[in-house]
Amino acid sequence: MKYVIILADGMAGRPLDELGNQTTLQYAHTPVMDELAGKGVIGTVKTVPDKMKPGSDVANLAVMGYDPAAFYSGRSPLEALSVGVNMEDSDVVFRCNIVTLSEEEPYEDKTIIDHSSGEISTEDADILMDAIRQAFNTEEIQFYTGTSYRHITVWNHGKVLDMEAPHDHLGCKAGAYLPEHPLFRDMMERSFEILNNHPLNIQRAKEGKNKANSLWFWGAGVRPKLQNFREKTGLSGGMISAVDLLKGIAVGAGMKVIEVPGANGSLETNYIGKAHAAVNALLRDDLDFVYIHVEAPDEMGHQGNLQNKIKAIENIDSKIVRIVKEQMDASGEDYRMLILPDHPTPICLRTHTSEPVPYILYDSRRQAKRMIRFNEQEAAASGNYQPLGHTLLNTLIEKQ
Repeated sequence: MKYVIILADGMAGRPLDELGNQTTLQYAHTPVMDELAGKGVIGTVKTVPDKMKPGSDVANLAVMGYDPAAFYSGRSPLEALSVGVNMEDSDVVFRCNIVTLSEEEPYEDKTIIDHSSGEISTEDADILMDAIRQAFNTEEIQFYTGTSYRHITVWNHGKVLDMEAPHDHLGCKAGAYLPEHPLFRDMMERSFEILNNHPLNIQRAKEGKNKANSLWFWGAGVRPKLQNFREKTGLSGGMISAVDLLKGIAVGAGMKVIEVPGANGSLETNYIGKAHAAVNALLRDDLDFVYIHVEAPDEMGHQGNLQNKIKAIENIDSKIVRIVKEQMDASGEDYRMLILPDHPTPICLRTHTSEPVPYILYDSRRQAKRMIRFNEQEAAASGNYQPLGHTLLNTLIEKQ
């Protein structure tokens, strides 16, 4: 038996007037997921435990079978594992976004325009991070380039600080959400002076792109200690993702990280390449389990881009789910596939929420057919509800 999880980050949402009171998942054309829903089991699962923030870190740990209450030690340390940062037990690690702030006002009055600086390329971001390293790196503080706008800061012998995520406050003035700790606030303010008039940002502005003109710290944590995935499940596993968070979870769990050219976490990611890589890993590399993570719906939700979130969902259906199903069917291998978001990212809010998410559990050996759509409402109406997200993996691999 082979196992596949297709994780469409932030795919779920809330009904919108402009879609006739439908969610983006209801509105999107998803014939393959609908077919699998009709042949399989649908339901809802609570991936974010009560009293925990609805982040992709917490939710993806749960989907991968790790109880966040036991294993979560912060988002950034997981990302640091992907980057290859050597963490000591006394280190505190922060996510360091390069964001776009408005330019004219004093720093605290600047508006948070874009948490991703127009989904800046990793190549451009690394040039800017070099300038940051030259200005700020010391024995106490070190900066590491991650992927796109997502970077890492390590504070030796530091402490975990509660900081606000920029994607939660788009369109707001920065002042109310700046860190209280003077070291980090000072670096943020000084970073604007370094980055706003950097030659790369001058060129970006000429090209009509958002300037990547300030650091923004959040997501603090300490070195994680995840149980090995094979020891936990008995399965050899692989991770396909463009983002360091998911790669870091895989590294911490002892899974194989499968790199796909052109996979970049954006709307234009290499969907088809991810699908082919997953099938190759299962059939040619003989892995038992593959986790395919797609960031695009979440990014479009944060941007409030309705049509592109719909497009992202449709791309996942036609360019990943369809290809994986067709190629696995052609192979003759029995397989079970779980399809779900990690959390909702409603267009109307442009940030994550904690309500349960819909899932499909499909088994290639069972072909009972009924007509059904895969969406939040149908899944809730099924009556199948998993209150503990980290137990869903056991349902997939038939351990309970």
